[in-house]
Amino acid sequence: MKKVGIIMSVLMGVTLSFCLSLTGNLTSGEGFQLVPFLLSFAASTVISLIIGIIIPMKKVEDGAVKAMKLNERSMPANLVKALVSDLIYTPVITLAMIILVRALVMKMSHGHAQLPPFAVMFIKSLIISLVVAYIIILIVTPVFMKLSFKLAGVNPAGGPPADKK
Repeated sequence: MKKVGIIMSVLMGVTLSFCLSLTGNLTSGEGFQLVPFLLSFAASTVISLIIGIIIPMKKVEDGAVKAMKLNERSMPANLVKALVSDLIYTPVITLAMIILVRALVMKMSHGHAQLPPFAVMFIKSLIISLVVAYIIILIVTPVFMKLSFKLAGVNPAGGPPADKK
């Protein structure tokens, strides 16, 4: 089951990183820019993978569901799990991306760029990112869970391992 968790962390981390990097790039007011997108995607992916390694997401999510006395496989439980995951990953990724963007813009403008205050940039980006990430997590989690079980060769029903062909 640990292999399933690792696969799930990688899939979710890369997907969230891609979507949040794209969202940040498109909402920057500068239009899509390839280099900043690639840099933020790479940094965000590394951060996501580190979070996935450090934090046992399944235990944290299951703990929240249990604390709320929800049926583990219900829609309310899925909504809570997505919210927990969103609140763990998104603020860290957003903070790192704002720091990266500010550093890049200042470097490219040789310190002469007129940027909004850090708090304004962070809060605006965080709100947008929380909404986008929550929707992405709700959509891809069931798909990635099935894929993770399949790639790990685990039968999600608890029977013998799935055949690897």
